[in-house]
Amino acid sequence: MKKIVLIIAVFTLMLSCKNEPLNADRFKTGTFEIPEGKGYKKTIIIRQDSIQIEKYEDRIDTLSIAWKNNFHYTLKMLHPKSAIDEDPIHVKITHLEKDSYEFEAVIGHSNFVQKGEIFKIKK
Repeated sequence: MKKIVLIIAVFTLMLSCKNEPLNADRFKTGTFEIPEGKGYKKTIIIRQDSIQIEKYEDRIDTLSIAWKNNFHYTLKMLHPKSAIDEDPIHVKITHLEKDSYEFEAVIGHSNFVQKGEIFKIKK
């Protein structure tokens, strides 16, 4: 009888420890923040459908966002103001948390990788 109770307890414990799927779907829409530091000014990001609006300092930029999969997306400036703004930004999500993710971004085909972290502040 003790073995049966132990088996049921272990089975119940295993079922209750279900992991949340590792995907970035929860970051495809909403309001986000990149805090100031590590080469960034405080940036507020609003994502809706295929549009991303970025507010930082006294600028507002609108970009298209195209998700390749749950961990890679590409940003393209809709109204580029310089030659570098015309290059796409390739973003790779490298680490997920409940309300944030770490990323690596590359502009165009350069070898320079910018790292940072984005926090979701509103759904």
